[in-house]
Amino acid sequence: MVRSDDAVAAVRAWIEEASRIVVLTGAGISTDSGIPDFRGPKGLWTKNPAAEKMATLEHYLADPELRKRAWRSRLETLGGALEPNPGHYAIVALERRGKLDTLITQNVDGLHQRAGSAPERVIEIHGTMHEVVCMECGERAPMERALARVRAGEEDPPCRSCGGILKSATISFGQNLVPEDLRRAEEAALRADLLLAVGSTLAVYPAAGVVPAAKRAGARIVIVNAEPTQMDDLADAVLRGSISAILPDLVGPASNPGTPAGEPHVRGASSPRT
Repeated sequence: MVRSDDAVAAVRAWIEEASRIVVLTGAGISTDSGIPDFRGPKGLWTKNPAAEKMATLEHYLADPELRKRAWRSRLETLGGALEPNPGHYAIVALERRGKLDTLITQNVDGLHQRAGSAPERVIEIHGTMHEVVCMECGERAPMERALARVRAGEEDPPCRSCGGILKSATISFGQNLVPEDLRRAEEAALRADLLLAVGSTLAVYPAAGVVPAAKRAGARIVIVNAEPTQMDDLADAVLRGSISAILPDLVGPASNPGTPAGEPHVRGASSPRT
């Protein structure tokens, strides 16, 4: 593994050589945008283990009071303006330089698309918080429609089509990931010549599995994270520190492409009723 004092120069050279870069991002890339991570020293679940229940499907479906807390939490999270940071823009710069093959994200915040990442290159492996889905009929709609109902006084708004329970279109504990997303992520890992794992503890599978898969297929592995990860020994280089500082440094001066691309991409048809 490259020593830390030589790592930045080495990774810059690897980026220049690469033609098929795959990036895997976790919660750590969004902390500088004001979104706390989950498992870090100051993570949401580290500080408040009970909050993890809101991300567990069994508890969410069974407990109306927990759902009410979840809706209040969504109002707080999505009520302010969530903006990308230089780390997100650095990945956009890789794409605009023709280097980025695929961006696999464990995040549900939509900030990659807001920064300008092409939606067709982004795999949201854990879903998105910008949509809701009915757990009974499967109908999807923009999250903002449901939040407007919460602001109007509905503490746990049901689906307007069938009366079923609404949940953010994120993958909760106890839910299966989308098979097509998994297939695309695995295929991207196998064709990568460089994989950047950014802001992830690499503890959550199957998303973390793309790292050893890419390594076995011959790709160089670079890990950028504030804290140690479970796969540091697998990496060709490990960089510690602020992701929003490190990534632009690796990509170069063109790392801020300018104006964000607007609202996050919404996958799938939405209903006017939910």
